[in-house]
Amino acid sequence: MPGKKSPLGLFAARNLRRKRLKFRWSQREFKARMLRLKEKTDPLEGAPMARGIVLEKVGVESRQPNSAVRKCVRVQLVKNGKVVTAFVPGDGGLNFIDEHDEVIIEGIGGPMGGSLGDIPGVRYKVIAVNGVSLSALLKGKKQKPVR
Repeated sequence: MPGKKSPLGLFAARNLRRKRLKFRWSQREFKARMLRLKEKTDPLEGAPMARGIVLEKVGVESRQPNSAVRKCVRVQLVKNGKVVTAFVPGDGGLNFIDEHDEVIIEGIGGPMGGSLGDIPGVRYKVIAVNGVSLSALLKGKKQKPVR
């Protein structure tokens, strides 16, 4: 009698659910979610966005086969003091960001929450500076407030 069959019948619901749960633990996404690995390891602690203070502007060299210096900033998060590197999108976006500015960062959208494209080790991107969206600044629709 190879392989145990699934329970059948009127009172099988509890056993069916228990059996399904047992096999779901072999799924990578299920295991990570149930053990709350994202909240434990992620600097943003599972949140979609976070506020931070710019410590310095840095240039990150892009990976092969591209050759460029991607403009990034080192950001210290307000909620837990962790320091992460965030990419500044847009042509001339770095000109709107100074040290000690308050920025809002979010995930850059790479595979499984990792880095995107040719920027090595950068998992976040800047979306707002001093409460004003970076895209509005780049399009010239808004002025950066003077603090």
